[in-house]
Amino acid sequence: MASRTLGLMSAASPAPNGKRVLLAKPRGYCAGVDRAVVTVEKALEKYGAPVYVRKEIVHNKHVVETLRERGVIFVDETSEVPEGALVVFSAHGVSPAVHAEAAERNLRTIDATCPLVTKVHKEVNRFARDDYDILLIGHEGHEEVEGTSGEAPDHVQLVDTPEDVDKVTVRDPSKVVWLSQTTLSVDETMERVNQLKERFPELADPPSDDICYATSNRQVAVKAMAAECDLVLVVGSRNSSNSKRLVEVALQAGAKDAHLIDYAREVDEEWLKGAETIGVTSGASVPDVLVLELLDHLAEFGWEDVQEVTTANEKISFALPRELRDEKVRSGVR
Repeated sequence: MASRTLGLMSAASPAPNGKRVLLAKPRGYCAGVDRAVVTVEKALEKYGAPVYVRKEIVHNKHVVETLRERGVIFVDETSEVPEGALVVFSAHGVSPAVHAEAAERNLRTIDATCPLVTKVHKEVNRFARDDYDILLIGHEGHEEVEGTSGEAPDHVQLVDTPEDVDKVTVRDPSKVVWLSQTTLSVDETMERVNQLKERFPELADPPSDDICYATSNRQVAVKAMAAECDLVLVVGSRNSSNSKRLVEVALQAGAKDAHLIDYAREVDEEWLKGAETIGVTSGASVPDVLVLELLDHLAEFGWEDVQEVTTANEKISFALPRELRDEKVRSGVR
């Protein structure tokens, strides 16, 4: 674990050697991820190993590997969990069919679905009851999309690419609403919404913003610093939708180069050549220890001055699932 103590400079401070790091804030763990990771740790403490988790609890390699070492068994499907065992559903949410299968197998379940994903599930059910066609903007194959679509499969159509917009068919153009995966790029989502509204002028907006506050906040922080950066390094895993979006947002906002890495050791020295200002951020499922390790790594190459760029202060937290609320546990994967 990195032991660096950040001596953060003001954003106006010049770096003596011309090299500086702009460190985005907010970055890293969001409230939903923190809740999901603590849920698994608390389940281990309360029930003992093994604890089964359907899919990755959050999309981060380090978190998954650390929990696996502590006795968590990750499975792709509920059918792989021994009958009667304990299974935790990941932060991305699951469909009613998955809950039903777990009940049929007499599994003990703890649902670590992010409350913001649950909100979208409830919106799907509400609009399905009112017999709307629901256009879900999201990435095909993503676990959150599968869970959300599964709430009302007869009413939901996935819209991923511009080509998908042309394929949409609706029964009544006056009863169509769009919803979205919570971890998308805000700009990309609105681009797709505008395309849909060209086809369906009466398309209704969701009752509240579906894109997660943390996803949006991290994108705003990257935009605030990207134009000054020769290179932006985003700490996050390749199956993390919101982490991949940060790379795209950085490039769109003016960064000369941007890369996604899981660990500091993945930094290619070729990326550093000719760079003075390096931006650093991390996806919403990334523990800050990985960012600290990256800052230590960059310091070895002369980027010792770290200037924090703050665009929001997050104070949101979510209660643990009711099965685990008897005491608070702080996450050990930090």
